Amino acid sequence: MKKYTKQIMSLALVATLLFSLSGCREDFAKLNQDPSTVTTGNPGFLFAQGILEFEPSDYVYWFMNANKFVQWNQTGVLFEGVTSTWADGSPAQRLWVIDVLRYANELKHVRSNMPEEESNRYQHYSACLDILCIYMGIFDSDFVGDIPYTEAAQAIHGGTLTPKYDRVEDLYNLWLTNLDDNIRILTTVTGQVFQPAQDPIYNGNRERWAKLANSLKLKIAARMINVDRARAIRIAEEVANSPVGVLNGEGDDFLFNKATQHSSNQNFVYHWNNGFFQSMAGSLTAINFMVDNKDPRVRFVYRKNSWNSRVVQAFFNAGRQESVPHYIMDNIDYVVDGSGVYQFRGWKGAGEPWVRYYGVPLTFEGRLNSAVYGDWFEYSTRCRLENIVFQPFSGYEFEMVHGRNIFNLPVAPGDSPIQTRDQTPWWGMYMTTAEVNLYLAEFRLLGAALPESAAQYFNRAIAASVREYDRLARNNRIPYYGTTYNYCPFERVIDLQSGEIEAMMSNPDYQLTGDPALDLEKVYIQQILHFSMQPIEAYITGLRSGVPIINSALFPRTDYAAHSIPTSLIPRRMAITAPSVTDLMFDVLTKSLSDQGYTPGGGTILNTERMWQDRNNPQWGAGPKM
Repeated sequence: MKKYTKQIMSLALVATLLFSLSGCREDFAKLNQDPSTVTTGNPGFLFAQGILEFEPSDYVYWFMNANKFVQWNQTGVLFEGVTSTWADGSPAQRLWVIDVLRYANELKHVRSNMPEEESNRYQHYSACLDILCIYMGIFDSDFVGDIPYTEAAQAIHGGTLTPKYDRVEDLYNLWLTNLDDNIRILTTVTGQVFQPAQDPIYNGNRERWAKLANSLKLKIAARMINVDRARAIRIAEEVANSPVGVLNGEGDDFLFNKATQHSSNQNFVYHWNNGFFQSMAGSLTAINFMVDNKDPRVRFVYRKNSWNSRVVQAFFNAGRQESVPHYIMDNIDYVVDGSGVYQFRGWKGAGEPWVRYYGVPLTFEGRLNSAVYGDWFEYSTRCRLENIVFQPFSGYEFEMVHGRNIFNLPVAPGDSPIQTRDQTPWWGMYMTTAEVNLYLAEFRLLGAALPESAAQYFNRAIAASVREYDRLARNNRIPYYGTTYNYCPFERVIDLQSGEIEAMMSNPDYQLTGDPALDLEKVYIQQILHFSMQPIEAYITGLRSGVPIINSALFPRTDYAAHSIPTSLIPRRMAITAPSVTDLMFDVLTKSLSDQGYTPGGGTILNTERMWQDRNNPQWGAGPKM
């Protein structure tokens, strides 16, 4: 990996020159330089830089959009609970596919100026960059629908400064065709220059790139199940029966670290270090479901609360046992000594680490009912000891998203502080064995003729998901992984333990039983849980499945219709602002809004004015279309 980053450094000057110009041809005038004299990029370097620029998980996304996605899917809740602003829309972010398209188009241009024989030696680089562009195109179109793609990021080579917005339907068709072409190139074309050191994803393994391309077809097909189910099923059957194969195992997973060092942009190494989800906890529904089923992923997605045994004993010593939240107290084994002081003896129930994970209720305005919900919503006063507040529920695990966190272990007042300041190169998860097999389980239940049963795909998927999250947690060195910090004698590490996957999968909620409707609901629930660290994917799953289902006996959606927030008010796309007449793209943007039937702004339009791929999907909470 270090060699890879050194090669990226040698591209720095060329990349800065080439791609600061790619947005607008007029920039050449500022440099007083003819475009034909600009240094030509090296294909391998362009490919490597394209990987560095691949970013479907930036800070803006996590701070603004993901915040809403987890609430609308009811896997996350604000510390203050659900309020009247719960269904407010979220603004669309900029289009991130452009960052990779620049390099893909530049590589295409560089190859077009080479002798044909030489150009043909770089087909694998082009195919792999195209796969990344397609991934990012799916990502961007999930937010707002139509996006500029076929004409985008080409101005430096004579393209337009006002690229058209391509229809999602057309893009899906294009991407499916391109993925097939990329698979053909990667599996049949030989004599290629494809340096492993320039490929931190698969180290130059073209077979794995081909599997990723084949698997991406499933991601597109899943978005088409209610707009063209027959075709979606055909695509799934083609994917499952292709000799190329799909992502299957750790070596195939699109889960990687971009760089271990970088001289100009540390975000390539550590992602970013801005705060996000600072006031967001897991929901009581989601965390209870995972803890009740002994799902180890709860420990990787969410962070332990602050109530280790020494903190509990500190409250006991202060005579503040009534301040210990009742749901924590229910899991404490204690005795009262001769002086009337409570003494912690151990954890009841599932024990550590499970007893450190609690969610926040999804009750509307629960904070106004302190008699029932005060242990959650008044924790800043009830759980305060010597001016230190001890959080009783579980927030999201920040270090699964960025690698420059400072972690302060919760310690009792008067004890020495324990802090970690790890600078850990960040690992991200994009598409894996679990996701692929969850799609295959879904399609099998919807009638696709696939080689294996829905249960086989389902079982493989959830076992793989746990292992993938454990690997991600280990690589990102999140708190409590591999260490208890030698502070609390009852503390336990969060690492995946032998036998835990089998114990989890023995629970009925994690098994398919032959009831088509219930089995399909279980598959969608597992998709949402697997996408805990990919909130846009969980959001899209909620859109196309109608899961969580209102009144479900398994994983129920809480309905706020009685509080003037019906499901028909929950957004199904991001809010778009009206284009400015001074914007060079004004005419193009105006046409795109008109073509899609979009109105700028928020409110009910974000539910009724749907993206093309969402138009036939069920309403929130209505459940899947069988």
